[in-house]
Amino acid sequence: ICGDRATGLHYGIISCEGCKGFFKRSICNKRVYRCSRDKNCEMSRKQRNRCQYCRLLKCLQMGMNRKAIREDGMPGGRNKSIGPVQISDEEIERIMSGQEFKDDANMPEHTWGNNGDSDHSSPGNGISDGNQPSPVSTLSSNRSVELNGYTAALREQYIGNAMAQHYQFLPHLFGYAAQPRSLYPQSHTLISQLVAAEELAPLGTPMLIEDGYRVTQVELFALLCRLADELLFRQISWIKKLPFFCELSIEDYTRLLSATWQELILLACLTVYSAQVLGDLANVTDKYTPSDDELQSFSEDGMEVMEKLIYLFRKFHQLKVSNEEYACMKAINFLNQDIRGLTNVTQLEQLNKRYWYVCQDYTEYKYPHQPKRFPEIMMCLPEIRCIAGKLVNIPLEQLPLLFKAVLHSCKSSLNNYRTGSSPCELFY
Repeated sequence: ICGDRATGLHYGIISCEGCKGFFKRSICNKRVYRCSRDKNCEMSRKQRNRCQYCRLLKCLQMGMNRKAIREDGMPGGRNKSIGPVQISDEEIERIMSGQEFKDDANMPEHTWGNNGDSDHSSPGNGISDGNQPSPVSTLSSNRSVELNGYTAALREQYIGNAMAQHYQFLPHLFGYAAQPRSLYPQSHTLISQLVAAEELAPLGTPMLIEDGYRVTQVELFALLCRLADELLFRQISWIKKLPFFCELSIEDYTRLLSATWQELILLACLTVYSAQVLGDLANVTDKYTPSDDELQSFSEDGMEVMEKLIYLFRKFHQLKVSNEEYACMKAINFLNQDIRGLTNVTQLEQLNKRYWYVCQDYTEYKYPHQPKRFPEIMMCLPEIRCIAGKLVNIPLEQLPLLFKAVLHSCKSSLNNYRTGSSPCELFY
C-alpha cells in the first residue's frame, strides 16, 4: 500500500501494520473521507497520513477485504480468507462515499449455513466469528460450507473457467481440513506452463574441491559470484519462456528483473537448489576458515541477515515446497506492481492475482489436510524481500563468512536434527 515493511497477510493482502490498522479503523467506524486534490495522492511511508481518502482508496484497489473485519472491531478477524478481492469501481465509489455503509445498515444478515445456522459470514469469507464454536467441533453434525477467496467470479476473471458452475462452493480455509477434490483444469494448465518454463537441471558451476585444500576468502567470493551469474542467467531465460511473456513490454520486464533478481535467486537457493547448495557449496565453505579480523568485523546487519536466512531455510525445509508451488511463488514475487517506473501496472496486477489464486487452488488440492499451508508459503515472500533488501547493505568482503555461517548452521540442523545454534558456534 505505502511501501512500508510488510508484516503479514492482513485482510487479504500483504501489508504493513500501519495500513492494516488504518483500514480496520476506517471500515469499523464507517468513515467517509475527502480528498482536497485530484484523488491521486502519493502513497508512501512519509506521505500516507496526508490524505486519508487516497489511502483508503488504495487499500480497496489493492484488494483489502472489508468483510474480513470483525463487526465488533476486536482483534481476530472473522474472515481468514486469503488473497486479494476484486471489486468494481462502482462498489469502491459506494464505499468511499459512505453509501455502502448505509445499505449494510438496512440489509438483513444473510446466512450461509446448510442447517439454517448463521456464522455472520458472507460469500468470500473463510471462517466464522472468533466467538463462534470452531467448525471442527461441529463438523460431523453441521458443517457450514462457504465460498472462500477463490470465488467462481474470480476464477472466471483471472484464469477463465468454463466449468465454474461445477465448483461453486469450497470449504473453510482455516476451520477444518478440506476434503480431497480435483484440481481445476485451468489451474493445472497454468501451473504446468510455469513449471515448463523453469530450468531445474543441477547448477553447472564447478564446486568440487580437492581434499585438504583450504579455500581463501577471495576464492569463495569468486565462486559465489559465478553461482550468482549462472542463477541470474537462468532467470533471464525463465522470463522468455513465461506463458504471459507477450503480455508485458520489454521495458517492464527489465525493471521487474532489476528489482527482483536477488529475491528470485534467494528463493531458488532455498527451494529447488537447496540440496545442491547444502551439499556441494556447503562442502566448499567448510574448507574456508575466516580470519580473526573477519570474525571481529562482521557487522550487525550481517548477523541479522544470517539469522533470517537460517530461519527461512528451516521454514522451507519444514514445508517441503514442491516445484509447482515454487513456480507460483516465483511468478507472484516477480510480478510486483509496486515497482516504480512500470508502464502496465493494471496488467501486472491481474497476472499477480491470477497466479495467487492458482497457487491457492493447487495447495488446497494437493494438501487438503494442511489448510494453513498456503498462507505460510505466501508469508515467506515478504521475508525473502526483506532479506534481499538488507543484503545490499552488507560489505562484499563479508559475504563469504555470511554464507559459511548460514550453510554450516543449516547443514548441522539437518544432520543432527537440531533446532538452532548459537551465533558463535556458526563460525567454527
